[in-house]
Amino acid sequence: MSSTVEQAVSELSVPVPWGEIRGKVWGPDHGYPVLCLHGWLDNCGTFKTLIPLLPKGLQWKKFSIMGHSMGGNVAGMFSALYPEMVDAVILLDSFGFISTDSKNLSKVMRQGMDEMLHHEKKTEEKKRVYTYEKAVERLSAANPTLSEQSVRILLERGLVQVEGGFVFSRDLRLNFKNIPCISPEQSLEMQSKIQASVLVVLGDKGFAATFPESNQQLPSSKLLKAYRDRNHTVVTVSGDHHVHLNDPEAVAPLVSDFLRNKVLSQQLLA
Repeated sequence: MSSTVEQAVSELSVPVPWGEIRGKVWGPDHGYPVLCLHGWLDNCGTFKTLIPLLPKGLQWKKFSIMGHSMGGNVAGMFSALYPEMVDAVILLDSFGFISTDSKNLSKVMRQGMDEMLHHEKKTEEKKRVYTYEKAVERLSAANPTLSEQSVRILLERGLVQVEGGFVFSRDLRLNFKNIPCISPEQSLEMQSKIQASVLVVLGDKGFAATFPESNQQLPSSKLLKAYRDRNHTVVTVSGDHHVHLNDPEAVAPLVSDFLRNKVLSQQLLA
């Protein structure tokens, strides 16, 4: 279980109808599986500094999900829809669901659809070519919570070298406001379907500052209260939205203890 043992790292590619989903696999094939979902416009490099600090796993029957930001919202939704498949959920600066006030829901959804349709009518756009340092500046400006080291980690997978420099590899359609939202009431209903143990880790300068829990009318505050009411764990650490990447030592002990107590110990007893 020591985190000092070198972990094997390999590439993963899953074919899908529109191309392929790529990722990384950390640890041995026989280890307990934790599916890690990165945030909006990030990539799996977001877990590069955190994973080596977590405990090694055991053989498995089900799996856990750890998601950051948008990946946490996907994790929450999946765990609500398929509760029998998930035994632990870790949300890193995420509330597990995206809630939008009912009166704004249709407006947000329509805007996203209009943007997508407008994009599909265009001829293929030529991606802008950057020098590496300009790409660093561009990502830093778009994500001010990232340290310079974290920016360079994300760019390991986020850039493709072309003639004259580099282009960002992400799909431009990810920039559109086409994120599916549900109402606050629907969020609480979906949350109630999660059977797994849940750990929420918030950065005090991340969403905890943007959506303060003291404002009890916010959907996020109601979600956090519901997690606590169901005996799940909500913790706030010193850091920003990317604290798990910028300062993994602040997050790793919380995640490690959670996995040991809620998952690995249960596997040993099974």
